[in-house]
Amino acid sequence: QVQLVESGGGLVQAGGSLRLSCAASGVSVNSNSMGWFRQAPGKEREFVAAFTWSSGATYYADSVKGRFTFSRDNAKNTVYLQMNSLKPDDTAVYYCAAVSSGIYYSPKTYRYWGQGTQVTVSS
Repeated sequence: QVQLVESGGGLVQAGGSLRLSCAASGVSVNSNSMGWFRQAPGKEREFVAAFTWSSGATYYADSVKGRFTFSRDNAKNTVYLQMNSLKPDDTAVYYCAAVSSGIYYSPKTYRYWGQGTQVTVSS
């Protein structure tokens, strides 16, 4: 049984930082494509960052490039999203996803999802 458990969300002022964690069980973060997505109220779920196992590369949405960093701890089977210079537009529920079968930035290609963690950035 695959489980993804996110943590680390919260309320932060604009310009602040948060680090999200996604602890995985039943799936290896080292040998599968992993992604972070977010969904704001009234909006579709959007791509934030992803590691693709096939290429070994990490990708970011243009809106977070240079501010967010995706990382993995294989020993802990956990992925992280370090978020710096946060803006009010970053406010959303952030989701961890695992096992993409195709395009890394499409949520439809991911098989497993966490429950999400709320990030709120105040101005």
